[in-house]
Amino acid sequence: MNVEHASARLIDEYARGDTDLAADQVWALEAHLEGCRLCRDRLSAAVTAEAPTLAALTEAVWSDLEHQLATAVPAPPRRLRSRLSAWTTPAMTPWLAMVLAVTLLALLLDLAGPGSGQVSLLLLLAPVLPVCGVAASWSRGLDPAYELTAATPRAGLQLVLRRTASVIAVVIPPLLAGGWATGVTAAQWLLPCLAFTSMTLALGGVIGVTRAAVALVAAWAAVVLAPTLATSRTAFALQVEGLPVWGLILALGVGVVIARRGAYAALGAHR
Repeated sequence: MNVEHASARLIDEYARGDTDLAADQVWALEAHLEGCRLCRDRLSAAVTAEAPTLAALTEAVWSDLEHQLATAVPAPPRRLRSRLSAWTTPAMTPWLAMVLAVTLLALLLDLAGPGSGQVSLLLLLAPVLPVCGVAASWSRGLDPAYELTAATPRAGLQLVLRRTASVIAVVIPPLLAGGWATGVTAAQWLLPCLAFTSMTLALGGVIGVTRAAVALVAAWAAVVLAPTLATSRTAFALQVEGLPVWGLILALGVGVVIARRGAYAALGAHR
């Protein structure tokens, strides 16, 4: 397999810590270094040549730690946890638990309601339930390790999509079960659910994922939730006739996410 290695100029500038390097070049180089031992060796040699002070500091620190590391007891392997950490974050757990609790409560209220004349609470809440988990999965305020996460070369769109997929994987099954129990058609809530999630990510690349989630949930509550509860009539947004509109919104959100995929590596997406 033909592998394209980093140029000598790029490695030398990276070793010197030049601030003129573009963010996408730094990201691409760090991602390449993860899997290329040859370029890591070249970088090590470049650091020695271009930044001798840094090389001396690293050597001094390593000499102090070498004895301690040799006598330290290695931690037991945690393969499952390490795999889960690529998809989830501890900050997501309470939010996902809250989403599942709200889903269960809406289901119980639907089952205890007066009958088919009542607007389904599950249908009203389902489109925005995953948004809370998505906001928690990529939020500066909710994740204490956000600085470490943002500094990794894989902290861009790939990680955002992984964590979003983990939220969807947790939320969709209980919604499917609830929809089957209450007689709500899956398409009525699934397409708006995916559309809201995609729009949260699309706006998140501009104003931050958390702010986008709050804005969309507030808009849904004001435009759909409150009027529907007040009139006891299913809004057009939740009717079968409105599904093509949700399809267009989903396509628009996905298109914006793809077009602005570089924005998710910036700290602004954590807000």
